[in-house]
Amino acid sequence: MNSLTPIDDGLWIAERRLRFVGLEVGTRMTVVRLAGGGLFVHSPVALDDATREAVDRLGPVAAIVAPCLYHHLFVGDWARAYPAASVSGCPGLAAKRSDVRWSRELGDGVPGDAEWRGDLEQVAFTALPLQNEVVFFHPATRTMITSDVVFDLARHPSAVTRAVAFMTGLRAPGPTLLERLFIRDRAAAKEQIGRMVAWGAERIVLAHGALVTTDAAAVLERAYRWL
Repeated sequence: MNSLTPIDDGLWIAERRLRFVGLEVGTRMTVVRLAGGGLFVHSPVALDDATREAVDRLGPVAAIVAPCLYHHLFVGDWARAYPAASVSGCPGLAAKRSDVRWSRELGDGVPGDAEWRGDLEQVAFTALPLQNEVVFFHPATRTMITSDVVFDLARHPSAVTRAVAFMTGLRAPGPTLLERLFIRDRAAAKEQIGRMVAWGAERIVLAHGALVTTDAAAVLERAYRWL
């Protein structure tokens, strides 16, 4: 498995195997080169030697982001490896991971002191407090970057994973049954998803499943039409 795979100008992904409740779902890290040359690392994967060497060849790590309450496992290792980088987490994550040297808590809109200001946009999906994910958009490549707002397990290489996805209704890119059950405020969810749709993304880089590479904004809108 490649350490880093380029998918557009200044945009890379790292894919790794991951099991969740016994099911192979995989996971994916995204790296964005910022205008100043530094790197924005989203949802970091395990920092082995090959991954570190590949990242270091691209440039200095400027920002490390743990975007939701489930995607933080390796953020401490990255923070220690790159002490000059800022470390940002979704709302509530600092209380869960007091061992990490946090620089800021993320919210709606790009912070004024964020290294990615002018390069990325963000929306906090707080309507799903189970995850509290902050979703990003990279205008230069028309790419939305998410961990768990969209899954696409119906096309997963594992037949077992595909079967479970089909049986639980996940037959197209979208939220799992878990996300559907735990969205408490549908009006807030609709408004927040609407702002993501308005980005007009052409691609969605997600953590679990195949990338969405065509009509991404329409795919997102369809996925949450039930709200």
